[in-house]
Amino acid sequence: MSEFKFNKNEREREKKTEEILKKYDSESKIRQFSGWKKQVLRLWLVVFSCFQLYTAVFGVLPNMLQRSVHLGFVLVAVFLLYPVSSKNLNSKLNIFFDIIPCILSLVVNGYIFLFFDDIANRGAMPTTLEYCFGVIAILLVLEAGRRVMGNVLTSLCLFFIVYCFFGEYFPGVFIHRNVSIGRMIQHFYLTAEGIYGVALGVSSTFVVLFIIFGAFLAKSGAGEFFTDFGLALAGRTSGGPAKVAIFASGLLGTINGSSIANVATTGTFTIPLMKKIGYKPEYAAAVEACASTGGQIMPPIMGAAAFIMAELLGVSYLRIVMAAIIPAVLYYFALFMNVHLEAKKLGLKGIPKEQLPVLKDVLKKKGHLILPIIVIIVLLIRGYTPLYAAFYGIVATIIISYFRKETRLTSKKIVFSLEDGARTTLSVAVACALVGFIIGTTSLTGLGLVIANNLIKLAHGNMLITLLLAMFTCLLLGMGLPTTANYIVTSTLIAPALYKLGVPLLVAHFFCFQYGITADITPPVCLASYTGAGIANANTTKTGIMGTKIGIAAYIIPFIFIYSPMLLMVNVEFWPLLLKIVMCICGLIAVAAIFEGWLFLRVQIYERILLIIAAICMLFMNNIIYSFLGLAIFLLILLLQWYGKLKLLKVEKVVVEKS
Repeated sequence: MSEFKFNKNEREREKKTEEILKKYDSESKIRQFSGWKKQVLRLWLVVFSCFQLYTAVFGVLPNMLQRSVHLGFVLVAVFLLYPVSSKNLNSKLNIFFDIIPCILSLVVNGYIFLFFDDIANRGAMPTTLEYCFGVIAILLVLEAGRRVMGNVLTSLCLFFIVYCFFGEYFPGVFIHRNVSIGRMIQHFYLTAEGIYGVALGVSSTFVVLFIIFGAFLAKSGAGEFFTDFGLALAGRTSGGPAKVAIFASGLLGTINGSSIANVATTGTFTIPLMKKIGYKPEYAAAVEACASTGGQIMPPIMGAAAFIMAELLGVSYLRIVMAAIIPAVLYYFALFMNVHLEAKKLGLKGIPKEQLPVLKDVLKKKGHLILPIIVIIVLLIRGYTPLYAAFYGIVATIIISYFRKETRLTSKKIVFSLEDGARTTLSVAVACALVGFIIGTTSLTGLGLVIANNLIKLAHGNMLITLLLAMFTCLLLGMGLPTTANYIVTSTLIAPALYKLGVPLLVAHFFCFQYGITADITPPVCLASYTGAGIANANTTKTGIMGTKIGIAAYIIPFIFIYSPMLLMVNVEFWPLLLKIVMCICGLIAVAAIFEGWLFLRVQIYERILLIIAAICMLFMNNIIYSFLGLAIFLLILLLQWYGKLKLLKVEKVVVEKS
């Protein structure tokens, strides 16, 4: 990075990133400690990461034991780091609101760890003491969720708890026999159906290891390498910085599961560059938001929800990765085409060659940082568990970092990586514990089946209407919930309806998963877009609308793979799959031309109408006749545009010669 002639002060960028995160990301509003408090917290977080690494090497503890230790570490760190009110971020700890909750967190989780054999022998029938501990545990998780995630998810969980207890007062099909307080406490606290459910199980094993891996890779300089690589590869092309944002944010997204954090990290560099060559602030912010949001669907390391999906479906994580490849590539291809056509329309140039790094030099200096990701891919392909792959990915990162002095992970950097990994895990773990109330309520009351049946009834059994209702539900929930929580809720409540209509279960879950992620760029609550707008000093409303336009493929692709499950590697036949991929590529170019109003020349109204017809035929029609009809229309428009461009160039040449 030192080769660039851009004015980039790394410390200033990091400071700006922190300020942006605190403004737009509730999970980043934490106390800043100093002195002995800072050292104690660091020790706690490092020990937390070491515990996770220890169990990865020597074997994960039995389910409830692993999860109780994990949650104990998490809750203590949350009550130390997150104040009662995010408006008061001073380092002063309150004995009633911070210290006592820390102690109680250790007690209620320590009890599960120490006495679980006795609890299991009694069939999880609670004693009076366990009733008390159960109430305390529920309150602690809800309060931790309020501090970390805000009020929306916590309020939703409270609603589900109320639904459990007052079921007979709910209307129509939602009525059910009330669940007693004792039964609820037993279910939520003493079994693996509530707080310590599947979601927390995934957080306490796979997810935390991959987050720690991401922290190690980031400390070795991978983020800078991804940006440098993108600059060297696409910086000179038309609208180069926008394409750099797509490359860099997509690659960074493989090790960073947060859209907002991704925008804040790469956006502080890419957005000013985009503005510098002529993109409007709103467009620059929206490009970064869309590119960063897609990181959660980018293999091989996706968002935390992908690991939970593998667990819920009972398939290998490699199967989820394989399913995600084609949709992820199509999404980023569509983004690339949008920014390319916009650049051509505005006549934007790239970055001068002398201001860019040389690809050979970039690969020589930091290219080895891609090797740990390759190690993980190879291990997953060879059938090793994600836990095993993540651990050896961390080991590989440490060893490989010593290939160059600039990337070397010193002992100090290793400690910081362990701390950062544990700190990043907190929000994911709290979300996973919280949604345990929703999953637990569903299993106690049968709510999931009720919603699935009534969603189908509301749509009169029509697939398209059901899909539209499911899409709006996922987007609506995603506006207030983090991706992981949104996926768990929608996969529990919405995916069964799609499955009942004949959609393969994996496809139904991916539908919910992708729309939950897309909520980050969907107005009116599009936090990734707002974060980008903050960096670009852009109008937030216009940025949100622009993000929807640029990221339109995110709204289209889930419908495509519903009607063509082959794109998720379901029931694959090689030639039909290849044909569908070609149709999708051409269809997404057509969509980009429709929304950008440009191909080789400005797209006329009649051309847009024809392109809409062509896109529908190529993207959604599985009938080969309709598909080729759409392709023929698209190629005709492409040919007319190309011919028009040649004529224009000839005219310009004649004018120049005469002048």
